[in-house]
Amino acid sequence: MKRTVALCLSAVLAWASVGVHAKLPAPSDEAKAKAAEAAAKAAYTGKVDGYKLCLAIDRTAAGYQAAAKKAGKAASAPVETPACADPGPFAYIPAGAASAPGAAVPMPVATAAAPAAAVKK
Repeated sequence: MKRTVALCLSAVLAWASVGVHAKLPAPSDEAKAKAAEAAAKAAYTGKVDGYKLCLAIDRTAAGYQAAAKKAGKAASAPVETPACADPGPFAYIPAGAASAPGAAVPMPVATAAAPAAAVKK
């Protein structure tokens, strides 16, 4: 019984591995553009999540400091951290958009990034 199951399993795996060696066709330009836009959206989502996390950390630290002050306890001194940088609205500019002849060059979206020297207290 075990031998039959093992033979059947090996036959199924051998049959399934035939498809592994097949090559996929090259993606079209449209598929490449969609993949690039999806990667840009994913990167932007990461920046937004980091910004929201930074704001939440700031709120938590401020609440802790206020609660410690209200209780009359000596809380540790606040650690200086860089200001939270808002990533701004999502703007995707395809790589080939500026290379088209006669096409208007889109201006990049300005972000509200804080200077490197500014630190939050």
